[in-house]
Amino acid sequence: MSNVLTQDWNLSVKSRMFNFDWKFLKGDNSDAYKIQFDDSAWRTLDLPHDWSIESPFKKEYASSTGYLPGGIGWYRKKFTIPKNIKGKKLFIQFDGIYKNSEVWINEHFLGKRPYGYSSFHYDLTPYVNFETKENVLAIKVDHSDFADSRWYPGSGIYRNVFINITDNVYIKPYGVFVTTPNISTQEAEIHIQTSVKNDFQDEATIQIEHHIKDANGKEVISCSSIEKIPANHELNFEHSVFLEQPNLWSPDHPYLYSVETKMRKSGEVIDMVTTPLGVRSFHFDVDSGFFLNGKSLKLKGVCIHHDAGCLGAAVPEKVWHRRLRLLKEAGVNAIRMSHNPPAPELLDMCDSYGFLVQDEAFDEWEFPKNKWVEGWNRGEPSLDGYASEFAEWAETDLKDMVLRDRNHPSIIFWSIGNEIDYPNDPYSHPVLEERYNAEKPEAKRMGEIAKRLASVVKHYDPTRPVTAALASVIMSNETEFPDALDVVGYNYQEFRYIEDHKKYPNRVIYGSENGRNHDVWMAVEQNDFISGQFIWTGIDYLGEARGWPVRHATPGMLDLAGFKKPLYYFKQSEWSDHDMVYIGLTPIKEENPGQIYWDHEVICAWKGNEGEIVRVACCTNCPEVELLLNGESLGVKKRKDFPYGTIYWDIPYAKGTIKAIGKRNGSICCSFELKTADDPFKLELLSDTNTLKANKQDVAHVEVQILDKNNTLVYDADNLIDCEIEGPGEIIGIECSNPISHQNYKETNRKAYNGKLLIYVKSTNKAGTITLKTSSVGLESSSVEINVD
Repeated sequence: MSNVLTQDWNLSVKSRMFNFDWKFLKGDNSDAYKIQFDDSAWRTLDLPHDWSIESPFKKEYASSTGYLPGGIGWYRKKFTIPKNIKGKKLFIQFDGIYKNSEVWINEHFLGKRPYGYSSFHYDLTPYVNFETKENVLAIKVDHSDFADSRWYPGSGIYRNVFINITDNVYIKPYGVFVTTPNISTQEAEIHIQTSVKNDFQDEATIQIEHHIKDANGKEVISCSSIEKIPANHELNFEHSVFLEQPNLWSPDHPYLYSVETKMRKSGEVIDMVTTPLGVRSFHFDVDSGFFLNGKSLKLKGVCIHHDAGCLGAAVPEKVWHRRLRLLKEAGVNAIRMSHNPPAPELLDMCDSYGFLVQDEAFDEWEFPKNKWVEGWNRGEPSLDGYASEFAEWAETDLKDMVLRDRNHPSIIFWSIGNEIDYPNDPYSHPVLEERYNAEKPEAKRMGEIAKRLASVVKHYDPTRPVTAALASVIMSNETEFPDALDVVGYNYQEFRYIEDHKKYPNRVIYGSENGRNHDVWMAVEQNDFISGQFIWTGIDYLGEARGWPVRHATPGMLDLAGFKKPLYYFKQSEWSDHDMVYIGLTPIKEENPGQIYWDHEVICAWKGNEGEIVRVACCTNCPEVELLLNGESLGVKKRKDFPYGTIYWDIPYAKGTIKAIGKRNGSICCSFELKTADDPFKLELLSDTNTLKANKQDVAHVEVQILDKNNTLVYDADNLIDCEIEGPGEIIGIECSNPISHQNYKETNRKAYNGKLLIYVKSTNKAGTITLKTSSVGLESSSVEINVD
């Protein structure tokens, strides 16, 4: 079946999504690029698509990539183009294909792109047919070296695809660059650079217009000029406008203007690009840290990877919206994209939610890192990965990241690498002393490469600093690597902050990757010169597993399903301005009793043996907390008396309700309670929406809870839950977040974990009512209805 580009194509809409009705083959066929190839037996699907997540977990695969396979896959799409498009230019835009993609149109080879995280374009114009004759687009994806990453990367066309149609005089892809060089509360200078290409054989006269619109779409100022561009030539045009009384963009007030750039020829609009505009200024000070709009601000950041558990790498936008809202609620104001360029729509969301972003290019450079197959630091590692492509492709991939992303106000620095200096993985230096490995590459190479990569970034965006996340500062300090950076990220090296600040007085230092404990945050809070931190991690992620049967990493504030973990509340107690209190059970230990690890020691349940002494851990941002057991006060404790950031009580367990009350100036400002659960009795479904759009993209998050007769969550319940769906929707994933669960993600049942499951439901293109039903042996079943319109 062909997908026909509609006759009423409107050039004011430059891009059309090209995600639907593709043919897919898991496997290889050397003839699959040919026009007459018979793909009728292939599977029909919509993009984005990740084939690895559809496969069973197997121990024979790599722990680093989540014990899921790679392989080779083919995608084909047939489509016709209406006659009225003839004479225009057609580009296809891929936002990400993992990896080694090769693309053909009508048997013409367009190119190969090894890096799985780059966005890229191809010009289809010379090779397409118009009106009645079909066009055949074919893409081969080769992820045969499945142990090629230190986390789960996914496989396939896992991000969006677009068709862009322009005139033969057009704004180049990512050709508009908006900056705000001079800002005050009274006036902001908006500078706009537009890169235009003329593919005509004659000189073209064009009019370039820029319309600045406020958050409601109302025009507030504009400018225009008439320009001439020679035949078969490209030029950059510069414009500046001055915006009075600007709304400044910040995490607390992420106000977004837009710049609508129109290009006219003979009065007709022939191209248009809309660019986000956040009016803000920022800088890093060597002694005073980070400043946004002239005010000091600590970066309360998290690192994130790109998967979403059962959905793999093909993550719908609604899923990221939910995750970002939860992180924002915890007080997070910054995100490090680890360790590769993210999906572009994720950066759009960061703009709108007010996150400050570190955009990162690479996890390795010219030499490969260890990718563990049998488990962390076990056996022989794989050395497959991007290093084999770095020499040829690094500058192109870095350039394309910067060009694509440089208009996002959320981005405050570019990272050219993560832990490139990890000791002996791959580089080494005599300063490592007994750990020095003379057979490894010399560390001094890092400085040469860093300077080259930094110059690429500066060429395409001179407005933002360049950074990298250093794993072995002691080794990098012996090279020119740190000197090539504007700001220097320290991974897990808080102990070096004060010493290096004195030793390198011109170096701007921040925590680019950090642990989750209170003392690590205090290293930020108590040192003005430290701009902030990015904890590892905001969300659990597939891969980087410690060894079978564990299949995913678990350091997140949110688990794979996006449920809040105890760590979430602890970081909220450190970062949020909104009053909160939270309690859980933690083991009793005599040594350093106040040093409680919220990432793995605390559980959110009230259970035990009657009369036994248990430890209740409490985190809060209130000055004091009162603890009550079955209504009786167990006393008030002050936060300031607990230097590790956690209040705790050792009390005799009693069945019932344990409640913490946060107080400020003697007044109750928040509370949290846990109740003892009885045996599992029923299922309950909670959907985050009761309406979806009939667009084949909208998603509902349906939480399944196992409750007792009193509607209390049964934390220990792990019942097998069956799921059925009727109506215009499909279940695209069921996530329990259990690190040792090996159930195939495409099954329609799953065992609960910590008494919960999450079901992702996606709409089709038909209106109607979705009915989602869940059942489990011995429990009352539950259902929910979702309207699709």
